[in-house]
Order: sequence, then structure tokens, then C-alpha cells
Amino acid sequence: MILRSKTKEISRRSPGLVVETPVRPSTGPSHQKRTRTTSSPTKLGIPPKASSVGGQGSPQRTRKLKIQTSFMTESPFPHHPHPTPAEALEVHDLLAATHRPNAPVVRPPPRETSNSAQTCGDVPNVIEAVIGTILSQNTSRINSTRAKRGLDEAFGRNNFEAIASAPKEVVLDAIRTGGLANKKAGMIQGLLRAVKERHGLYSLQHLAGDHNSLALRDDQIMEELLSYNGVGPKTASCVLLFCLGRNSFAVDTHVYRLSHLLGWVPSKADRVLAQAHLDLRVPAELKYGLHVLMIQHGRICRGCKKAGSGVDCVLKDYLRRRKVKTEEDIDHRLKEASQMEMRMEGPA
Repeated sequence: MILRSKTKEISRRSPGLVVETPVRPSTGPSHQKRTRTTSSPTKLGIPPKASSVGGQGSPQRTRKLKIQTSFMTESPFPHHPHPTPAEALEVHDLLAATHRPNAPVVRPPPRETSNSAQTCGDVPNVIEAVIGTILSQNTSRINSTRAKRGLDEAFGRNNFEAIASAPKEVVLDAIRTGGLANKKAGMIQGLLRAVKERHGLYSLQHLAGDHNSLALRDDQIMEELLSYNGVGPKTASCVLLFCLGRNSFAVDTHVYRLSHLLGWVPSKADRVLAQAHLDLRVPAELKYGLHVLMIQHGRICRGCKKAGSGVDCVLKDYLRRRKVKTEEDIDHRLKEASQMEMRMEGPA
């Protein structure tokens, strides 16, 4: 079944599902050749090539841009068939029934009053969304929310020039409660200075199609965001999903762990390659809802947080019913995901 051509049918079956404009499926036989949702670029909207910006070169930057280019249309694991559209829908519906039986998953428009660290970039200002998502890297939502609030109190909300020109120690002190403050202060100031150098002002609103620039393709937006040090695939994907309203499947620690548990990614997949694979495998109309539901489940379910847990989990029950995994398989998957997460380095 090609899920994208069944939008109306899915909507009837899944009242909690956010149904976006469907994307025409590939006519070829291979599911791995599915392309990401795109919009036609305009001359005014196309950003300068990332390579033209000085001061942003690093091995990590080179690697993330290479991965982005290499796996735009083909999965890094072309012979791994999961998740199928039907599997993605099953898990979406299961988690929706478990966590939001009376509250459908609805994508709200970005809100001016949101704390961008708490909401994964759910604000209309693109730079603010990026900064908030950087602050949320490798820390709790409570800590990142405090850090963003501290930044706003110290400099004023979205006073990017003041942040960029301040001594690093002042920025560090403002976000200290968020953890990794020294590293993140450097990332944020480096981002702002690079944006000013590239565009002549502290703005990335062209990525949202504001003013005279129309919508860019998703891959063009990803390329620019990834060109900045401190912005990894997950951070860039969150900006697309929550700030720009695009269909992008961000893989954080919860989504990564649950994807391993479900067998949606090979055991050797790190989080970056897992995102490249899942962004092609998960149907566009499921990406927002499934991402939100997997994070909600991952945060509150104790049964799938670590191997050997005797606590019930709807996803483990789902695997048992399908007779896909034994208890040993489930524990092994959770251990693998935990070990891979510990080895991950670089910006999320």
C-alpha cells in the first residue's frame, strides 16, 4: 500500500492524525528512492553556497553536509525495509490511542510567546528557533527552558546583535543553567556572526519564504542550517518541522531508542544515519505526529527506557503480539541503542 495516495482513507482511520498535503509517491519499485518533500526554489530565495562562508570549516561540518547530500533520495540502508508505511501508521495510532485518546495531535502555527528551547523551535523567528534548539541539545527540557529564559533576560528577546558582540563570559553566564554552557555560548555567538557575515544582517527569515524570497526546497534549507557550526541534523530537522512547518523527521534520543526497539533501523545505525533513513521511510503526513508521540512516549514510559525493565510498555506488547521479538531481542535492542548513544559525538 502506498500510504501517500491514501490520505483520505488514513484520515478516516486515524482521527488524531495530522494530514498534510500529500506527496506524489515515486513510480519506481524501490521505497528507498522516495524523495523528501520539496518546493520549487526562486532566484531570490536561494541562499549562498555554504562553502562560500569563511570561518565555518570543520571535519564535523564536512561530514554532516556530505551525509545530507549523499542520502537525499536513497537511504544509507537501502536493503532495510522498515518501517513500511503501514508499520509507521500502526505505531502512530497505537501511541495516539495510548497518550492522546481525546486530544488529536495537531500541528500548531509557530507562536511568538513560545520558549524556543522548550518547544524545539516552535517560534516564527528562524534564528531564535535555531538558538532554542541548540540550547536543548544534550540536556533536559527544564534546563534548556531556563537557559533560554536567562538569555532573554540578559539581552532582551532576539537582540541578536547584543548577543553576538558580548563577551563570551556574559553569554555563558546567561545560559549557565542549561548545561554545556561554555560550548553552547560559542555555538550561539558563532552562528550569529556567521549569519551576519553571510547575509549582512541577523536574519534567516529567507528560509521561511518571508518578504521577497519564496519557499526554498527542504534540502536547500537543510544545507544552509547544517553549514553552521553547532547545528546538526536533528537541530536542523526540528527547525524545519516546528518553525517552518515542513515535513521532516527529527531523530532525538527518544526517537532513536524507540526506532531501535521497533527494528526500524539496523543495529549499526547511529543517530545521524538513523535520521537519514527514517526521513525517507516515514510518510510525510505522519512525520509530525509520529515524532511528537514517540518523544512523549519515550519521556514517560519506564518500560522501554533501559534493558531488563519489568515495567509494561505498549510498544513491547506490540512487538510480542506481532511475534517479531522475544524478551531477549527487546533487551538486546535497548542495550544497543544505549551504547550507540554514548558513542555519539558532535552537535545534535
